[in-house]
Parts: sequence; C-alpha cells; structure tokens
Amino acid sequence: MATERLTAQRASASAEPGRSLLRAMGAELDAVYGTEEVLSGAPADFAGPGDAFLVVSDGGRPVACGGIKRLDDRTGEIKRMYVVPEARGRGVARALLGFLEGTARELGCTRVRLDTGDRQPHARALYVSARYAPIDDYNANPAASFWFEKAL
Repeated sequence: MATERLTAQRASASAEPGRSLLRAMGAELDAVYGTEEVLSGAPADFAGPGDAFLVVSDGGRPVACGGIKRLDDRTGEIKRMYVVPEARGRGVARALLGFLEGTARELGCTRVRLDTGDRQPHARALYVSARYAPIDDYNANPAASFWFEKAL
C-alpha cells in the first residue's frame, strides 16, 4: 500500500517498530486521560487470521500505526491509531485511516467501527470528515465518549 510518500505494511504489534509506536501512544494517553488503562486492543488482538496491524512509514521512517480487530464476520474495529507528533498536521492520520479501511476490506469486512474519547477532538473531527456515522456504545470502553461506524 502506498499513498504519495507514505507506505503501509502489515507488522507485528508486539515487535519493533510497532511496539515503540504503541508505547509512545500509551504515554500520550496517560498524559491526556491520567492512565494508560484506556488502551484496549492488546498486540495479540491483531495477530489472528481476521486481524491486522499496520505500520505507516514516511521515507522508510515509521510515523504511524493502527490495527484492525475482528468483531464478527462482517465487522472490524479500528484500534490503536497513532501518529508521532512530528508527523501530525500533514495528512498522515487520514492516510492511516484509509490504509486501515483498505486492509479491513481485504480481510472481508463490510463495515468498520471505532471509538474515541472527549479529550481527542482531532480524532473525532477526522472520523466525522471521513464519513463515519455516530452509533451507540458497542464496546463499553470507559474512556470513549463517541462511537462510529462506516460501511466499506
């Protein structure tokens, strides 16, 4: 997968560079929410045959990651989207979201779901602009305030 200068590859969430990206995400969420416990989706959740974890690179340098966790035969959940601070504001998150949606389609998903918290307004704005529709709480994530779904 490639979009201009960005490339996405499937990777292990428990090996480098995925592990470091997820660690950085955890540290940021700890600062925003006061706990790293808001993270759901363990690396093993992205290791099954219907799941995937992606690392996005810019010129060979890892700048983002995200995963797809299978919820049922038709539905995937986008989890752990993260863009390193120095790559923000350049469309990397939107590209990452597109890569994840494409991968979900490849996995046979016809829809994807995701959530975000009220302290992440940029994430919420991204999902709304990418035509995600608000839905009811589907996963009981205590840190989430907004839940979305999109048909693929």
